[in-house]
Amino acid sequence: MPEKRSKYDTDPLDPDYARRAEEAFGRAGETDPLPPASVTEEQTRRLDDRVTDSYPSVFVPPAYTPPRAPEPQPFRAQPFTSFGAGSHQPPATSAPPPPGPSSPYQAPFRQPGDAPSTRPVTRLGLPENIANVLPYLPFYIGLVASVIELAVVPRNETRTRFHAAQGLALQLAVVAGSIIFQLVRFATGSGFGRTVFSIAALIFLIYSAVRVWHGKPHHIAPLEEPARLLDEKISPMK
Repeated sequence: MPEKRSKYDTDPLDPDYARRAEEAFGRAGETDPLPPASVTEEQTRRLDDRVTDSYPSVFVPPAYTPPRAPEPQPFRAQPFTSFGAGSHQPPATSAPPPPGPSSPYQAPFRQPGDAPSTRPVTRLGLPENIANVLPYLPFYIGLVASVIELAVVPRNETRTRFHAAQGLALQLAVVAGSIIFQLVRFATGSGFGRTVFSIAALIFLIYSAVRVWHGKPHHIAPLEEPARLLDEKISPMK
């Protein structure tokens, strides 16, 4: 009588080993059947594509999205100075922005291409182009004219008051320089420095007057604060 063996016996000399192995594999196939033959290769590929789309690989770089171009901004006139005109004037076809009540010197100059104004200045009666030039005249004429204009012209005449305040500050600077060089002349006995200063001041005053006469923007940056102070201190008469 042959010895009874268990199903886990894998002795190759066992003549029933092949039969028992086939039976074991057959029972495993019944619990885990193979996929039906109706599943085609195309369906399997689509399933793989859906899985790939849902879970992209970390090695696949994301699609490149070009940056958006900045939208063009409308032109805005920048102030030339808080006590002057705009350094970047808008084109002649665009209208200048109206001056606000809190910034009377927002646009004291005319736009490029405009002819100098000849309208009468309020309370002064002189044409605007002449009133703007008077504060820059040499030989102390501009000194007197600028004081009169600041005391008479109302604040809504922005261009005239701007040139009057700036011209007065320039005239006072010329007077102060002349006094300093006069003292140097007394101390050294040489008047060369005072002569050079007087000629340079005369040329600059004439240049300023011609530039303002033609209606061009004329802003003297070192005199901005003194001109502002003079305009605030000398109020127009009621």
